[in-house]
Amino acid sequence: MNRRMLWFVTLALAPSLLAQARLAQEKKPAAPTSLRLYLFDCGTLDNPDPKVAEPYQLKKEELVTPKMSVECFLIAHPKGNMIWDAGAVPESAFKNDGKPAMVRYATARKPFRAQLAEVGYTPTDIQYFALSHFHWDHVGNANLFAGATWLVQKSDRDVMFGDPPSPRTEPQNFSALKNSKTTYITTNDYDVFGDGAVVIKATPGHSPGHQSLFVKLAKTGPVVISGDLYHYPEERSLNRVPTTEFNPQQTVASRASLEAFLKKTGAQLWIQHDYTADAKRKSAPSF
Repeated sequence: MNRRMLWFVTLALAPSLLAQARLAQEKKPAAPTSLRLYLFDCGTLDNPDPKVAEPYQLKKEELVTPKMSVECFLIAHPKGNMIWDAGAVPESAFKNDGKPAMVRYATARKPFRAQLAEVGYTPTDIQYFALSHFHWDHVGNANLFAGATWLVQKSDRDVMFGDPPSPRTEPQNFSALKNSKTTYITTNDYDVFGDGAVVIKATPGHSPGHQSLFVKLAKTGPVVISGDLYHYPEERSLNRVPTTEFNPQQTVASRASLEAFLKKTGAQLWIQHDYTADAKRKSAPSF
């Protein structure tokens, strides 16, 4: 192609490219006037082990269901957007056939990015990214958000990029975070936007730097999203502590502290792996 022909082609394409750019800009979601919490279906854990309840010091017959939900959240705040947890199944596990994808014993029905797009967001719209902890069923799509500021306890990050890596995680799914802009959380309560509406609470025990999330919603009221402080609601009602905790004594202390906080604030506790409760919650594209 000679230079003159290239010039004509460029002129012909320019309006189309500009239109696409304008369209992409128009689709960018406007900052909400009040806090919004979007819940995404990031899959289901269906461990086939008949002794699935034993690590939680529960009997299978004590459980309503041994299945666990996998929840991911978008917090849309007037001052910015944050993702909380990234699911179990990365986008790379999906094929272009519309079928669910599996990793270990986790099944997801739709890629996380596609669900995010349904509410008008892309990974580049996210300013902050936080994980409750580093285990494999929470980090599946972490690399999507490597461009955001990562809010993390140093003790968890040290494990994530330690040598050898923890067998409880999938390092390839968060490898890009190594070069992310990172804020180490050094307080028990980290106010993300400075107005008390979104607060990351230190709840160590399940992992060295495990975190839970407080969100103050206008209509729903205050909510605490548990991470893995509890897995099954029966752990809470029957006062059982899993045998697989990093530090069981810390878990007991973190639970006691959070229960006092719930009583003080009147906040609901959302157990992220509670399969039955998850089915009743309003999920994206609603908020």
